[in-house]
Order: sequence, then C-alpha cells, then structure tokens
Amino acid sequence: MGTAGAEAQEEAGEHAGPAGRDLLLLSAATAGVAVMSDLLVGAAEDAAHAFAMSEVFVGVILVASIGNAAERSTAVLMAGKNKVEAAITIAMGSSIQVALFVAPLLVFLSYLIGPQPMDPIFTTLEVVAVAIAVLIVAPIAGDGESHWMEGVELLAMYVLLGIAFDFVQV
Repeated sequence: MGTAGAEAQEEAGEHAGPAGRDLLLLSAATAGVAVMSDLLVGAAEDAAHAFAMSEVFVGVILVASIGNAAERSTAVLMAGKNKVEAAITIAMGSSIQVALFVAPLLVFLSYLIGPQPMDPIFTTLEVVAVAIAVLIVAPIAGDGESHWMEGVELLAMYVLLGIAFDFVQV
C-alpha cells in the first residue's frame, strides 16, 4: 500500500498495527459471546419450563429469534431506509449461513466434542417448514418489489410454524 493508502487509514482512525492484538481482541469477543450464549440458553430453558414450551419450539423459534436479533434489527433499519434489497440480503444471508455452514459444522463438531453426538436427521416438520419457507420467500424476494401484504404473509407463516413447533414434543 502506498502513502496515499496509509494517509487514508490514518484519517479514518485505522492503523496497521500488529495482528496479535487484533487476534487477542477477537478471541476475547468470541469468549464473551460464548458466555452470553450459555446464559441465554440457561434462561431460555428456565422460561421454557415456566411457560410449558416444547424444547423444539425453544430451539427453532425462541433461541433463533434472540440469537439473530442483530441481523434482524439491521434488516429492519435497512427496510426503513427503503433499501429493501439490502434488508432481504441480510435476512436471507443469515439464514443461508446457518443452514449451509453452522448446522453441518455443529453436527461434525458434536462427534468430536460431546458424549452424545447430534443427530443429522431432520424431522418431517422441520423439512416441511424449510420447504414452506422457500416456497413463500422465493416469489416475494424474486420480484424485486414489496408491499405490506407480503409482510403479513411472511409473519403469518412464521406464527403458524411457531404454533406447529410449539406442539411438537420430543
């Protein structure tokens, strides 16, 4: 990088410091997120027992909603600024990342870490929920336009799937 790039970094408040400090900061943030996630799961378990929610509902709806709060708030802010494409990209990208990377990674890691590995087999309701979501979201996101009724349709789908998952007992 030339002097113009270094000057631009300095003006933006950035510096080209040692990578060790950045890695330490990233590791500390990761540890903090892990602790907070553990607290979230403990609180969700207590709430599930107090309100008689099924474990499947807590995992699929409650923990997923709370865990993706940052992505959802960013998507809502983008939609509020009339940047619908960015909002849809954020919302769908987060879901795709979990489906294609996080879930398989957790299944493989469970064989290395835990005494009881995760089962990579999905229930019929989980497969149907993904199929319904794809069938409803594809035309809504594909046409490049949005209106309030499509939002109502998506919320109704989410509520109906939430009710279905609440009645599942594992």
